[in-house]
Formats: sequence, C-alpha cells, structure tokens
Amino acid sequence: MTLILKQEELKNCVSISVEGIKVIEDAFKNLSEGNAIMPPIMRLDIEENNGEVDVKTAYIKGLDSFAIKMSPGFFDNPKIGLPSTGGLMVLLSSQTGTLEAVLLDKGYLTDIRTALAGAISVKYLAKKEISSVGIIGAGAQAKLQLEALMLVRKPSELRIWSRDSNKTKNYITEVNKKFDIKILMTKNPQEVTENSEVVITTTPSTTPLIKSEWLHPGLHITAMGSDAEHKNEIDPQIIKKADMYVCDSQSQTAILGELNHAIKTGLIDKNVKFTEIGDIVSGSKKGRKNDQEITICDLTGTGIQDTAIARLALKKAKNKNLGISI
Repeated sequence: MTLILKQEELKNCVSISVEGIKVIEDAFKNLSEGNAIMPPIMRLDIEENNGEVDVKTAYIKGLDSFAIKMSPGFFDNPKIGLPSTGGLMVLLSSQTGTLEAVLLDKGYLTDIRTALAGAISVKYLAKKEISSVGIIGAGAQAKLQLEALMLVRKPSELRIWSRDSNKTKNYITEVNKKFDIKILMTKNPQEVTENSEVVITTTPSTTPLIKSEWLHPGLHITAMGSDAEHKNEIDPQIIKKADMYVCDSQSQTAILGELNHAIKTGLIDKNVKFTEIGDIVSGSKKGRKNDQEITICDLTGTGIQDTAIARLALKKAKNKNLGISI
C-alpha cells in the first residue's frame, strides 16, 4: 500500500519546531560521519521559461526508507498568479524499493527543512547572545528563517530589506502578529549588514547583495539563496575574509553555492577542505570560538535533509491516521 498525503495534511504533521531541528541535526551528523549515501543533485534548466527542476535524494544507512524529491522553480510564475516553487517527495522502502508514500507538499517540506538548517547554523555559529538580526528578502523563506531562528536565539530587533517595498511591508505586518520584536525597514543591504549580529540572505539574486567591506567583528551570515551556479548573494571576498566558513555539503557548495564563486574568481583554492555543519553537530569540529569571529554558513539544501523531513512527516501522518492509501 502507498500512502498519499496532501499539503494541508503535511502542514498538520510538520512545522518549525525543536523536534524538527533535532531531526535535521541528526541528518547532518549522519552525513558527516559517513553513515549516508547522497548523490549529486540532478538539475534540469528550462531557460526560456526562467525555470529549473532539482532532484535530490539520500539514503541514511540502517533506515527502512529514503526520499526522492522533485523541486521545480519557475520564477516568472507570480506574474500569472502561480507560486514560483512547488514539487513533491516520494518515500521508497530501502529494503525493496517499494513506493511507500507520495508527499504532495508543493515545496512546503523543503521550506521547513531549509529554515531548520538556518536555525542550526545560527545555533552553532552565531554569538550565544544576540540583540539584532537582519534578513535580506521578504518571501516565504524570510518568514520561516526568522521563526526557526527564534527557537535558538532571542533577538530584540529585526532589520529587513527587499527589493519590493510592498512585500517588505506585508512581511512586517505578518511578523508583528507573531513575535514581540522591534522591526526596522531599511534602505539597503548595507544598513542591514552593518547593524546586525546575524544576517540571513533569502533571495535568488545573481549578483552579490552583501559586500566584504560591511563585515564587522561578531557577525554571522547564513546564506541560503545560492542553490544554482548562477546565483550569488554575497561578495566572494567574504569567504576569504571570514574567520570561519561552514557549509552543508562542500561537494555541493563548490559547484552551486557561494563557495563556487570564490573558487571561480581564484580567491579560494578548490582543494581546500572546509568544515561542514554536520562536523560541528557531531562534535568532531568546533563552531564559533569567540564573540569576535566573523562566520558564514553556505546552505545549498541537501538530499539528506529531504529524507529526514519526509520520514518525520510520514511518521506523524501515520500517527494521526492521515492520507489516502492506494
């Protein structure tokens, strides 16, 4: 039997939570310790329609199932009243390959696991006590990143910037309903960066939004928008200047992430081995060492996260007797 779950049911099962953080931490830890198999991302570009489709997967050794995710992004869709992202995940038995579940999440589970990874990066790489956070971008991920961050840090002030002032105003309205935090609408990314202890970039920008000269002691940057070769949110010099560069998967960030641009411009040798977030979670490497360090976490999104969040969703759905079996 195969269980079919719709987005509304999945939202009833999985959300931004401490439990979710633990699940994604465990996934990163398994990847770091060699307990997982994660092939490269397969991506199909449909340039004439400003679209792309990513396929990600990973198997965690010893578990009875694994996920395969198909994630389209068609970035002109809002012009015709459609969301820019969507997709689904399927869970297969790791013993027989049998199709166990189809998760029609329309990108929801990806959004959740991405935000949870952002919280993990802040947990290990930001200062223990922060008063200010900055977010660049005002879409769905900007909201979720803040929600996840509030589980691991308690800033009193938020600075927000995006290219669309109407979206920014709507973002502020929504955040005000959910959190007791002072919100400042800024004029540019420089104002966000120079006045924040944590900065999260959440855009599909193809040109750097943060310049290296804006860095200051104690700053942590989580860059999660660069998940394709052409995307680039931060000045490549930042990776060279930072005291600590950490990534979700270096084999991916060297091709798709911010690291890719630092390598292409000759600032970083492609053979240099960096710390991955799973190394820090597992305890084999240290995260932030003092309050003066400048740290950066480069998140491209991994198949190991997809398997972890999909398995959690299926477990919760079964406990709630949700879905249709066929």
